[in-house]
Amino acid sequence: MGIYVLGVAGASGAPYTVRVLRGLIEAGHGVHAVISDAGRRVMDLELDVKLYGEPIHDREELLHAAGVSGPGELTVYAIDDYAAAIASGSFHTDGMAVVPCSVGTLGRIAAGLGSNLLERAADVTLKERRRLLLVPREMPLSLIHLRNMVSLTEAGAEILPPAPGFYQRPETVQDIVDSVAARVLDRLGVEASFLKRWAGPEED
Repeated sequence: MGIYVLGVAGASGAPYTVRVLRGLIEAGHGVHAVISDAGRRVMDLELDVKLYGEPIHDREELLHAAGVSGPGELTVYAIDDYAAAIASGSFHTDGMAVVPCSVGTLGRIAAGLGSNLLERAADVTLKERRRLLLVPREMPLSLIHLRNMVSLTEAGAEILPPAPGFYQRPETVQDIVDSVAARVLDRLGVEASFLKRWAGPEED
């Protein structure tokens, strides 16, 4: 199966993180995750998931939050672990998604700074011409944010704002989360069993 990198930055959207993680693991893929310090704080604020920047502990907490134990595998790295496999282009992956992506992280990726492992992994993904998805959660957007998004799009990244559609008549918050997470997985090339594809209005 595939190998995917999952970055988690400090924007609101922790439910999207765990739903994408669950989808990848359930589909049998290997996931290499790196979470910023602000990302860990958001996981606590939004889901009461306690992450401490300790890979073994954080791995178990993330799997528990996602409600999965396999068949895929999860590896978690410390944010400052520049010796991690995902810091090198010679380590093959099938793509990377940053879910959610703060506009600060987005800007640093656009500038190629690589100031932590998450940003370095994104830089590697771009330079190796692999698929990079960024899910920014910010409103409103400044001209600086928009220009950074254009720069990243020109460099080969995809920008996926978490903007759910309502034509499927979602009934719960989880339905809304699923609609965004399913689109992320779909763009990674991962089959999402919970993706409801539009086939036109139902006949009366």
